[in-house]
Amino acid sequence: MNSIQRFSLRRLSGFESCIRQFCGGALQGGVKDEGDWFFSPEWWDPHDGGHTVSRVTFGKGNGIVSVVAHPSSLPSRDSWAETESWLEKRYMELMQRDGEKNGSFKILGYQWRSLRFNDDTRQSTVKVMAACRALQPSSVFYMQQPHCLAAPYLKSMASAGLTSLAVSKYDMRSAATGKKQMRILCIGHGGGSLPLFLVSHILGAVVDIVEIDPLVISELVRAMGFPAFSVLTVTGKRALPTAGIIDQVIWRGIHERLFLYESEAKDFILKNQNNSYDMIFMDAYDGADIFPHSLWDSDSVFMKALSERLHHEHGTLVVNLHSDADISDIDRSNEGVTTGKYVRKVGRAYKKGLMENERNWLVFACEVPWLCNVSLVVSRGMRLDERQRDKIMTSLMKTSLEVDRILRLPFSCLDYLKTGLAVI
Repeated sequence: MNSIQRFSLRRLSGFESCIRQFCGGALQGGVKDEGDWFFSPEWWDPHDGGHTVSRVTFGKGNGIVSVVAHPSSLPSRDSWAETESWLEKRYMELMQRDGEKNGSFKILGYQWRSLRFNDDTRQSTVKVMAACRALQPSSVFYMQQPHCLAAPYLKSMASAGLTSLAVSKYDMRSAATGKKQMRILCIGHGGGSLPLFLVSHILGAVVDIVEIDPLVISELVRAMGFPAFSVLTVTGKRALPTAGIIDQVIWRGIHERLFLYESEAKDFILKNQNNSYDMIFMDAYDGADIFPHSLWDSDSVFMKALSERLHHEHGTLVVNLHSDADISDIDRSNEGVTTGKYVRKVGRAYKKGLMENERNWLVFACEVPWLCNVSLVVSRGMRLDERQRDKIMTSLMKTSLEVDRILRLPFSCLDYLKTGLAVI
């Protein structure tokens, strides 16, 4: 994600905020999006340094890795009892065989927690719930909130990727209900909110996650409430043979479908040659806030292997990129509608490396609202003429409404598609 220097905060006016909150709630059946950008001042405000939960220095990888906490206004205390009842019910279901009678839980509060590199780059932000068993108040556990995507670029990646996959005639409804499996690969883990979000809304989703920095993995589990059972050893086995009781209470049905590997992306892709992914998300920025060229070198061994891993008929790749120009400032050259030079260069690299000899496969970029980012999409299933931009937009917008309904999303995909689209 962008560093503080690159982070462009464009706050909505009071009137616009109210309208957006009202419309969002109405569209999603009254469900409030706790990751709405309206709440971003709670965790982004540069004048509020927050409370440092942990800070560890590593000799390689991303350097200094820290987790900083800020208070969250939501969920309100009025809803805590409902969550406590949910925890108790889950606990009693697990402990019935042991005759356990007291499974009461107590919510201690909610926080935004941001992962930072070198005390500068704000890599990601998640929402975390702190709770404990009533009989063991000193045994506090953390649960990352799986339905909350705090950063707009994550919502943009999910919206553009899922909608593009649905346009490709992929059976999204069967995947959402668990009737068919959707294989997803996330390269770059960050705070882990995107993988959690996907497996929470898509019951058939099985997500492999590749993270190069072991320190990031340990801090995510320890301080950011990511499920520990998802972590794998170098041999490819679960680091924990069985999940603890509390982990089963909060993550049963979720953590079994998450596989978090400590590995370089290239090594993982080359090693797992039998894997075929319906979707691949790439958000791999290092401690210096740089997207490594090795991940978009069109002539590399990595790109060739990536092409083989991406499903040939409907495979969809989504890449988070820092934008060097607003998509609205388009370059109407002989090559058509394009974005800034850097985004265009990266997009062409993926087009060359992944498109093979298929002319109808599509590469496009979506502008991320409020941030200087774009979501670059490579779609092997959207077989539309790249010159028909209006037709592409119409197809995406229409399908996005269907995706919203099927997955019961807390935000509208349309909001993250209509901000600007450029075909590469």
